[in-house]
Amino acid sequence: MQDQDNQDVAKQPELDAAPAAEQQTAAPAQSGLEEQLSATEAKLAETHDAFMRAKAEADNVRRRAQEDVAKAHKFAIESFAEAMVPVRDSLEMALKVEAPTVESIKEGVEMTLKQLTAAFEKNRLVEVMPAAGEKLDPNKHQAVAVVPSEQEANTVVAVLQKGYMIADRLLRPAIVTAAAPK
Repeated sequence: MQDQDNQDVAKQPELDAAPAAEQQTAAPAQSGLEEQLSATEAKLAETHDAFMRAKAEADNVRRRAQEDVAKAHKFAIESFAEAMVPVRDSLEMALKVEAPTVESIKEGVEMTLKQLTAAFEKNRLVEVMPAAGEKLDPNKHQAVAVVPSEQEANTVVAVLQKGYMIADRLLRPAIVTAAAPK
């Protein structure tokens, strides 16, 4: 039995040596893992910083876009208003004339109409004035009466009131009479 105890004691240093060897190999492995962990944490911090900056930039872009839309709504008619101010000035000047003659009034109205027409053109406000015989377009014309005519059915006979479009959007349809079917 003593031999067995001696053998156990002899094996003991071998067992003690094994954990020491494992610790020596584990220490560099643990050190490598710690380095990887710190590198990953640094990369995570860098990625988080980049994310937060991108999020802040997106928030700024969204806020600026909202401000631009608000300004566009607020000042949408600014261009049209600028074009209409001279028309108003002309009308006010016409009313200030002491002894107007028919000729001066007519000349003033013609000049004012030219200013108004220029303002409409500048702001893409286009007349809808169909010619007689033109096919009735329900998207641009409003027929208020159907009258007997020599023209083809559903064509414009007369324009009672011009219509207007802003760009491609109908502002007011042209009021027309249409030809009745024969």
